[in-house]
Amino acid sequence: MPRIAYVNGRYVRHADAAVHVEDRGYQLADGVYEVCEIKRGYIVDERGHLDRLDRSMRELRMDWPVERKAMELILREVIRRNHVRNGMVYVQVTRGVAPRDHAFPTKPVRSALVVTAKRMDPRAVEAKAAKGMAVITVPENRWERVDIKTIGLLPNVLAKQAAVEAGAGEAWFVDPDGTVKEGASTNAWIVTKDGSLVTRPADHGILRGITRATVMKVADKLGLRVEERVFSVEEAQAAREAFVTSATSLVSPVVSINGKPVANGHPGSVARSLREAFFEIAEKSPTC
Repeated sequence: MPRIAYVNGRYVRHADAAVHVEDRGYQLADGVYEVCEIKRGYIVDERGHLDRLDRSMRELRMDWPVERKAMELILREVIRRNHVRNGMVYVQVTRGVAPRDHAFPTKPVRSALVVTAKRMDPRAVEAKAAKGMAVITVPENRWERVDIKTIGLLPNVLAKQAAVEAGAGEAWFVDPDGTVKEGASTNAWIVTKDGSLVTRPADHGILRGITRATVMKVADKLGLRVEERVFSVEEAQAAREAFVTSATSLVSPVVSINGKPVANGHPGSVARSLREAFFEIAEKSPTC
C-alpha cells in the first residue's frame, strides 16, 4: 500500500504530498518539528514531544495549526493509514504561506502542518545499536538558540555528512574550549570510571532532549547517578563508556571518538542496560 501523509487538512499519497512554493518553512526555514518513536503500537513520550513542540512554537511566536487534541488524532490517523507498529512519526509546523519577506506576514496566515510516518524494522535497529557507532567531532557553528527544535538544520546536515564521509554514525559539536555540546541529531553522554552518567546541562546550548529526560528517569530506576555538567573530548575518549540519545536512536553506544576507541571499543553494559529498560519506563500512548 502507498504511504500516506497529512498536509494542511488533507490525507494524501506520500508521493503526491506538497506544500506551497511560498511556505515560509520552504523559503526561510521558519518552522519547527518533532519526531516520536512508535514501538509495539505505542507512541513513546508523546506528551513530552508535544510539550516541546508547543514551547518551540511559543519561542518563535507561532500559532498551533490545529488544537492539540486534533493534533493527537491526526498523528494516530497517519500512523494507522501507514500501518506503522514500529517506526516513527514526524510533525512539522511552519508559520504558513505568505509573500516572501523576512519579517512576519503583515496579514494573519494559518500555520502549516505536515505529518508523516514510516515503518522501521526493529531487528535492524537493535542490530545497529548492538554494534555501536563511531563519532567524530566538529567545531560548534550553530546559532545560540539550539534549544528551539527548528527546521533550520544546515549546520547539522553538514556535520552529519562529515560523519558519513568519515565512516562514522554521528558528529559531536565542540565549543572552542574543547567541551562537547551535543550531536548533530542526538544528545551526548559519557559514563565515568565510577559509573556516573554525565551529560551537558540543558540550557540554551543544547536541545532539551525528550529521550534524554526519560533516560534520566531510567537511570534513577536503575540506581545510577546522573551529573549535568560539561565534559571535554579528552574526558569522553578516556571514559568507561559513551553513548547518544534521541527519539530515533534511543540509547546508542559510542565505541570510538575521532578514531580513538572508547574503553575496549565495544558497547558497554550501562548503555545496554539503559536501552533494555527504556521502553518499560518511558511514557507510552496507544496509537489506536
